[in-house]
Amino acid sequence: MSISAVKTNKLKRKKAIYVRVSTDAQVEGYSIDAQIELVTAYLKSKEWNDYVIYTDPGFSGKDLNRPKMQELIQDIKEGKIDCVLVFKLDRISRSQKDTLYLIEEVFNKYDCGFISIRENFDTTTPFGKAMIGILSVFAQLERETILERTRLGLKKRAEEGLWRGGGKVPFAYNYDKNKGRLIVNPEKKEIFDMMKSLRMQGYSYPQLEELTGIDESMIQGILLNKTNLGLVPYKGETFKGKHEAIITEEEYEQLLEIEKNRRKNGGAKHYLLSGKIYCAKCGAKYRYQKWGKRIICYCYSQQKSKPKLIKNPNCDNKRLDSFIIEESVLKNLFAMDIDENKFKQTFGLSKIDKEEELKARLEKINKQLDNLVGFIADGILINETKEKIGHLVKERKQVEETLETIKKEQKLKTTFTSIKNLSVVWNYMSFEEQRNIIEHLIDKIIVDNNRLSIKWKISVS
Repeated sequence: MSISAVKTNKLKRKKAIYVRVSTDAQVEGYSIDAQIELVTAYLKSKEWNDYVIYTDPGFSGKDLNRPKMQELIQDIKEGKIDCVLVFKLDRISRSQKDTLYLIEEVFNKYDCGFISIRENFDTTTPFGKAMIGILSVFAQLERETILERTRLGLKKRAEEGLWRGGGKVPFAYNYDKNKGRLIVNPEKKEIFDMMKSLRMQGYSYPQLEELTGIDESMIQGILLNKTNLGLVPYKGETFKGKHEAIITEEEYEQLLEIEKNRRKNGGAKHYLLSGKIYCAKCGAKYRYQKWGKRIICYCYSQQKSKPKLIKNPNCDNKRLDSFIIEESVLKNLFAMDIDENKFKQTFGLSKIDKEEELKARLEKINKQLDNLVGFIADGILINETKEKIGHLVKERKQVEETLETIKKEQKLKTTFTSIKNLSVVWNYMSFEEQRNIIEHLIDKIIVDNNRLSIKWKISVS
C-alpha cells in the first residue's frame, strides 16, 4: 500500500464516543445522555464533526465483556477509528489491567488516540500516557474499597440479626425492607410445616414434589436452611436473627439425621436400577440424573465431576430416559420363567402372600387419604391435595377389586410358582421390596445405544 493510500485511509477514520452506565453510575449521575452531551460539546470545540457513538447501557466496568466495547475494539483494529473519547476514565473500565490493555494493545498499537475529558488527559501526549496509568490504579483501588465496604456492611447486618436484603429470601419468609428483617409468610409456612412433617414420617423428596409441586432439588434446601432456626447465615458463620424461628432445634436435628441416613443408603433407595446399568462401549456404570421434569440415565464417563468413575472420556454412548430402561427390564422380568426351587433358595424364603401384600397396600392408602383430608381441613394446597386424593381413591378401588378376585379363587400356595405372577403384585410392593428382587435376580443391564441386554444372576428359561 502506498503512503498516499495510508493518508487517505486515515482521513476517512472517525472519532468514537464511548459511553457506559451501570446501576452505580446512574446513582452517581452519569447518565447516557449526560455523557454524550458533554463529549459532543468537546468534539464541537475541536471542530471534530465526524464521529460515531458506542453505547453500553446497564453494563459494569469490571471487565471488557460488553457488546459495544467489543464492537469498538474490532472497529479500531480494522482502522475505522482514530480517537476514542470518554467523559470519565472509569467509563471505559474500572480495571487497571483492562485499561492498560486497551491503551497499550489496542489504542497505541493501532494508532488510535484516547481522550478522557473529566481528567483532561490525551494519550497522544507523554504526560497523558503517564497519568492514565496512575489514575487507573486509583480507579481499581476505589472499586476494591467499595466492595470491601459492602462486604463489611453485609456482615455487620448479619451480626445485628438483620437480613442482608436482595434476592434469595428463604421460602417461608418475606423480607421487610423498612425493618431490615424477615417476616414469616403464613401460607408458605403451612406448606413448610407439611413438608417437614411428611419428611419426618419417611416421605422421600420425589413424593414431596408430587404432593406440593415444588421441585425435589429445592425441597432439601428449603427444609435444611438454617434461617428456619431463627439464625442469619453469612460466609460460613451464623448469627442470632431478629426473625421468628419456624422449626425447633430438635426437629432440625431429626431432619439432619434423616438426611445422613439417606446419604448412607445411597442412590439405590430412590432409583430402581441404580448400580445395575453399565455402558457397553467403555464399561463404566450408568447414572441417574434429574433433567428438568425428566430423569435420564447416562454413562459416568460423560460426567466429569467423578473422575474415578470415568473409563473413557470420549465415550459417546446414548443417553436414555430412565423409564425406557426400566420398562424394558420389567417387561423381561415379568415374561420370564425361572426354576422355583432355585428362586426360593436365592431369596431364602418360602412364599409371599399376595393377599397380605394387597391388604398392606390398602391400609397404607387409607392412611394417606386420612392425612390428605386433614390438609384440606387446614386449607393447605387444596387443589393439589384434591388431585392427589383422586389418584389414591382410584388406586384403592383397583386394590379392592383385585382382593375380591383373589377371594373368589383358591389361595395361591406361593406367589412365585411362576415369576410371571410378579406382574400382578409389582405395583403394590414397596420400593425396598422391588429393589430386593432386582438385586437378587439381575447382575447387570448393558446399554449399547438403543439396545439393552440383561445378565441374570440365576438360571432362566
